[in-house]
Amino acid sequence: MGILDIIFFDAGGGHRAAATALKTVCEQQERPWQVRMVHLQDILAPVDVFKKVLRIDLQEIYNQMLRRGWTLGSEQGLRFMQAVIRMYHDSEVRLMKEWWQFRSEAPPPDAVVSVVPNFNRAIFEGLQAALPGTPYMTILTDLADFPPAFWMEKQVQDFICGTERAYRQALDMGHRRERVQRVSGMILNPRFYQPLELDVPKEREALGLDPAKPTGLVLFGGYGTGVMSSILDTLDRSGLDTQLILIAGRNEKLYRQLSARRTRIRKHVVGFTSEVPRYMKLADFMIGKPGPGSLSEAVHMQLPAVTVRNAWTLPQERFNSEWIRSHDLGVVLTNFEEVDRGVAELLEGGTLARMKQSAARMQNRAVFEIADLLAEFVSRGRGN
Repeated sequence: MGILDIIFFDAGGGHRAAATALKTVCEQQERPWQVRMVHLQDILAPVDVFKKVLRIDLQEIYNQMLRRGWTLGSEQGLRFMQAVIRMYHDSEVRLMKEWWQFRSEAPPPDAVVSVVPNFNRAIFEGLQAALPGTPYMTILTDLADFPPAFWMEKQVQDFICGTERAYRQALDMGHRRERVQRVSGMILNPRFYQPLELDVPKEREALGLDPAKPTGLVLFGGYGTGVMSSILDTLDRSGLDTQLILIAGRNEKLYRQLSARRTRIRKHVVGFTSEVPRYMKLADFMIGKPGPGSLSEAVHMQLPAVTVRNAWTLPQERFNSEWIRSHDLGVVLTNFEEVDRGVAELLEGGTLARMKQSAARMQNRAVFEIADLLAEFVSRGRGN
């Protein structure tokens, strides 16, 4: 049986989610290789200068920034972080090399896949120093790269890209066509492909909602955000004939605030849940930040999106609004203060129905396509 190492970290939830989804599908399909989840932060902890100075590791700094909305000037912050990564590059390579060399309790991998940005040069060089010739692949969990040195590096490796933009970026960088694979979208958890036979009007009524009214799902990741309160207030004042399902995630304070709010419009507030596909099935559209994961989930569930692009948008997510517009998948605003205008535009005439049809045409099967591509990739590492 072959061995595939998948490198992930917890800066944002999408990287672990992608690695876990791939592992789950490979195991469900009984693929002839073992998937090992490798947490990059555990390996590189000795050179995490941020933790040494601030007593908090790099990935948690990123997560706190997202939860608190401190993303203005994030491009400058990204470039500073990349400069620190380059400063410690030699140490990172050494730690990666030693990790693969001295894992005496485990056999070496036949191939390695990364679902993380920024560290691919160090991971690749450490792998080749320890296990020369081992195939290395980067799977982008963003809709596009944000060069230089974010996802793509000039080194002999493979790439899997979920959009035409990312695919062209890899080719334009000079990577050989046979090493760049185009799949139909971002990696989604397999539960998004499980059939959901729901009586939507009845389910809505059970949540205290009107069975017939247009229903928005407000979703801002696993920890929610205070912006959700202002979205609720704006739509409550707007006079629009709509209602909301709001997922506060692990943010208990936000959950209590939203639940206690007395509003004109009907609402149902959810805490942390693993049933996001179910709530998406009960909604007609989604309101949320332009993250690649939540947008891809919404599109797969045929929910047009109301999202934003502005100075606070993370640099690697700026293309996402272009993708939404170009594929007629939703409405892009300057900020959520005008969310009422965005929802009104979505509900006007046949716009919602047209955008649902656009979403239905996307047909994202990426997690299964990638499992097929990994079969050849792992075999190449085993010399078959």
